[in-house]
Amino acid sequence: MNKILCAAIVGILALAEPAVAQNRTIDLEITHTNDLTVPIVTVPLSLAKEDAERRDLMVDVEGSKAKPMVMGQLTVPGLRTAHIKPSAEGLVRRDLHIDLFGSFKAGTITKVKVHLGPLSKPISGFSYDWSKKDGKFAELSLNYGKRPVLRYVHSAYDNSSKEKRVQTNMVFHHLYVMGAGNPFKGGRQPRFITNGGDTNDPLPKDPKDNLYPHHRGLMFAYSKITYDGDKQCNMWSAQPGDTHQAHAGFLATEAGRIIARQRVAVDWHGPDNKVFAKEEREITVLLIRDYLRKTLVEFTSRLKTTGGLVKLRGDPQHAGFQFRAHNDLYEQKNEKQTYFLRPDGKGEYGETRNWDPKTETGPVNLPWDACSFVIDGKRFTVAYLNHPDNPGESRWSERTYGRFGCYFEYDLTEKNPLVVTYRVWVQDGEMTVDAVEALSNAFREPPKVTVK
Repeated sequence: MNKILCAAIVGILALAEPAVAQNRTIDLEITHTNDLTVPIVTVPLSLAKEDAERRDLMVDVEGSKAKPMVMGQLTVPGLRTAHIKPSAEGLVRRDLHIDLFGSFKAGTITKVKVHLGPLSKPISGFSYDWSKKDGKFAELSLNYGKRPVLRYVHSAYDNSSKEKRVQTNMVFHHLYVMGAGNPFKGGRQPRFITNGGDTNDPLPKDPKDNLYPHHRGLMFAYSKITYDGDKQCNMWSAQPGDTHQAHAGFLATEAGRIIARQRVAVDWHGPDNKVFAKEEREITVLLIRDYLRKTLVEFTSRLKTTGGLVKLRGDPQHAGFQFRAHNDLYEQKNEKQTYFLRPDGKGEYGETRNWDPKTETGPVNLPWDACSFVIDGKRFTVAYLNHPDNPGESRWSERTYGRFGCYFEYDLTEKNPLVVTYRVWVQDGEMTVDAVEALSNAFREPPKVTVK
């Protein structure tokens, strides 16, 4: 069934070829520095105002399987490209995302022609769609709600009770997968693969089975923070006092046929409820052909001090950007079936590696790590990809209940904001070292694009 649905996606996108009313074009030359495993390329462009207002463009790609045209999507610049200025006065910066529809080997060159004119009829086919609910979360779905992809959880901070406080002291992103079972007997339904801690529904009947609820989904925080000279707090566990992260607004939202993106403002509050740092947190989802089995998410964050030095410290288990699998992994007693796939090979079941702050030994500066685990009798693998521009030394941690990632120490000043970028690949079944390595290489060194 998956192959049929994936073939249908390719067919819909490839056959949707509305004519371009005006033949104004931009020629691109794409040099593939690595094998292109995810055929989506982002190109910063400077466009006239009338062209910048469009979203969908048609694109000729030399050697594409979707001849003669594929599709491009224009978005406002993301955090990673926002520093690039328009090439001339009067032009508007946009990012063009192109789905090349094919496999492209390292060292090869692909020629692309982008058609700027308006389309004579709308493009049909699959598309991402954002929805919001009661100030509690924003949810991304594919094909207008039929396949939920992720959820940004951001309920307003509520310290009226201990229970309310632990439910609202952190913002995070949930990821969905298609569950186990027969789709004709109620199986294969969307479910969270990530943990929501005290926001999980339903919660375990025994509170002891709600393991480490402060680890939630895709999470970014630090457990040892010093600011305003000598004030300290633990943002990871939201302690003490009114320490918490709070959603402060939606800054940008994109939803199209190639990518979906949302940038949000997050305030970091200290024990006295004072905001000592402000974050722009951006999540981007790239359309993968086999979308029922695979998801690719890019996480980018820019953190700034509100004034003065902020020292970001922690430990490998409670700092940085981390992935935490759903608590069902632990509650179903599947930890012994968890293993980690690393650049040096496949680990043993139940074996973990962790950087030790006492001896200062253990895994550091890894380009990637992957965790393979079982929930509801079905195996999933999550690959965590580290970008080389992230500040080091990155110190890594693994746990068999599905929490893993890395952190580094950083001194946040007005002249030195913290900018980080990671990718998370989620799929059914197992992966190989070569497969994760290819994803990592493409992320660390993307194709070089020349605008002709």
